[in-house]
Amino acid sequence: MAEISESLETDKSGPSISSSSLDLSKGRVLQFATFQSAVDEGFWRRLSALKLDKLQLDQSPISITGFYAPCSHAQVSNHLTLLAESLPTDPVEQSSSLEVSHGNRNRCPVPGILYNTNTLESFHALDKQSLLKMEAKKIWEDICSGKAENESAVLSRFLVISFADLKKWSFRYWFAFPALVLDPPAMLLDMRPASQWFSLEEGESISAACNEWRKSSITADVPFFLISISSNSIATVRPLRDWEICRGDGQKLLFGFYDPCHLPSNPGWPLRNFLALICSRWKMKKVHFLCYREKHGVADLGLSLVGEALISVPEGLKDPECVPKAVGWELHRGKLSSRCISLAESMDPTRLAISAADLNLKLMRWRTLPSLNLNILSTVKCLLLGAGTLGCQVARMLMAWGVRKITLLDSGRVAMSNPLRQSLYTFDDCLNGGDLKSIAAVRSLKRIFPAVEAEGVALMIPMPGHPVTIQETAKVLEDCVQLQNLITSHDVIFLLTDTRESRWLPTLLCSNFNKIVITAALGFDSYLVMRHGAGPIGSTANVKAEDTLIAGLDNISMVDVDGGRRLGCYFCNDVVAPIDSTSNRTLDQQCTVTRPGLAPIASALAVELLVGILHHPEGIHASGETADSTAGSSEQPLGILPHQVRGHLSQFSQMTLVGHSSNSCTACCSTVISEFRRRGMEFILQAINQPSYLEDLTGLTELMKSASSFQLDWDNESDDDVEI
Repeated sequence: MAEISESLETDKSGPSISSSSLDLSKGRVLQFATFQSAVDEGFWRRLSALKLDKLQLDQSPISITGFYAPCSHAQVSNHLTLLAESLPTDPVEQSSSLEVSHGNRNRCPVPGILYNTNTLESFHALDKQSLLKMEAKKIWEDICSGKAENESAVLSRFLVISFADLKKWSFRYWFAFPALVLDPPAMLLDMRPASQWFSLEEGESISAACNEWRKSSITADVPFFLISISSNSIATVRPLRDWEICRGDGQKLLFGFYDPCHLPSNPGWPLRNFLALICSRWKMKKVHFLCYREKHGVADLGLSLVGEALISVPEGLKDPECVPKAVGWELHRGKLSSRCISLAESMDPTRLAISAADLNLKLMRWRTLPSLNLNILSTVKCLLLGAGTLGCQVARMLMAWGVRKITLLDSGRVAMSNPLRQSLYTFDDCLNGGDLKSIAAVRSLKRIFPAVEAEGVALMIPMPGHPVTIQETAKVLEDCVQLQNLITSHDVIFLLTDTRESRWLPTLLCSNFNKIVITAALGFDSYLVMRHGAGPIGSTANVKAEDTLIAGLDNISMVDVDGGRRLGCYFCNDVVAPIDSTSNRTLDQQCTVTRPGLAPIASALAVELLVGILHHPEGIHASGETADSTAGSSEQPLGILPHQVRGHLSQFSQMTLVGHSSNSCTACCSTVISEFRRRGMEFILQAINQPSYLEDLTGLTELMKSASSFQLDWDNESDDDVEI
């Protein structure tokens, strides 16, 4: 908001003087507190949009609406304010009349005119005196024609000139509040608080009448009015057009107006033109006026003022064709000069998008979640493996939580069947064979939120059960290194791929580098969302990525940092190594066939799980909690932190489960991690080309042999009933 300090002016626009120098008992020149302006940022935003989209080079004057209200505080004056709705929807087809909704007691609409120039030179070259005189003439014509008696707000008509530099988002502007000068000036005979002017009965009646006027949907925002007081102390508030009715014998008559000024000895600026109307239209020479002010929304006669003044009609004003002299350009720091405001940070579209995106998160910190760490959310780096139905939804949810650094990895292309369920793609992305999903998804994210730091990577994840030829070996090893580099450079990895086996290598690498891992998987009407436990090896934060394959094998453990068992990973419940799940399958077995509502539900839970981890004091090492947990949920502002969330849409049910790590896990057990660190890429190639190798290494082969005596069909047993 722009505002200026309080100053006083006389009808002759002499130098400002303090109210303390007035000797009211002898009658002095009546002085007025100048109007003050305030401009909301929304006005400049709206003006910028109009300038860019509709006005372009058009410099035609624009009818606008300002708002003010009577003073409601003993030490603060109200301003004439410009808001976003001050500008018309279509300035080209605007009407000259005041097109605002009436009946708002806190916003009295006042008509104004805006001259917005194309260059700063044009702004400075404007003939300001001619513009002021032009608006003053409109006020004078409204007084002479009687329009001001029906639409009294025109007495406070105002003018704004501006230049909008949309390159720098800076605005230069200057307000004028045209006031007709009376010559000779009005002489003040007496000025007192209204409570001292009236009898107790009169005061109570006037307060009641004014409050009724302010409550009415018809008159609440009408700023000028008449108050008649009968011989039996009954006050009535009437519109100006009822002047003839109020002239009855035996009635006291006051000319009331909404006074924005708070000063105890001076009326506000709107009285100036009101006096011009009274003396020229109704030929009165002595007037009593009420400077109406409020407290807590009701009339306050202690703050309101009543004054008695002598006015006379200048000879020149007797001719309607003669326009009185006018004053009214607003002072800035005591001088006649324009103002300049820079909104570069708030007006830049990207910055505006950031501010708007963070609004909900910041409001959450006010009361509901004061411990919310927006810095952690905005700086955490998330790698999404899979840019399909789950990947698209997770990316959107991450942005909603304030995550700004997102990488999407996928080797596929957008198919015609994708856009309906995968929210980041459109029909255009499917044309000409389809764009790469990772690239199209990032393009869409940046259209949604330009400030997101998104990157797309087209990469096929090497998988066990999918053997490679000698000719393909070099490319597969290159992909493994690239995947490892991506994982080491990110803080959080989401496993959102189509198959079980495509999650094995990322799980292994994340366990080795002790990364936060969130898995989301879908069945037809069921879903699994889980966080992987910490790896069996201590932090490798200080170990370079290229050195981790030959890092030392000490500090391998099945025990977490607090001495408890580690939480399991996605493969800890398996009794077989991951194998090729797409070959020799029908179309419905190869594709993700799920109820459409599952992906949004699972994706939202996956992101909520991450936010819970980031805000938990133990982070990745936090123990798993269930819905029945009595400890932890009351201590953490986001509630419990589960290990697994399994849901069934057919029953609209959800369970929170805890599963600990297995010493025979093919992805995260100490045996696998130590062998990976010892043999590096040779180990990965053997696991890819020979799935039984992982079963032999982890002891699953022996376990199945020993279990065969119980005639169990291990191939069909799995704790995990959810697949993608």
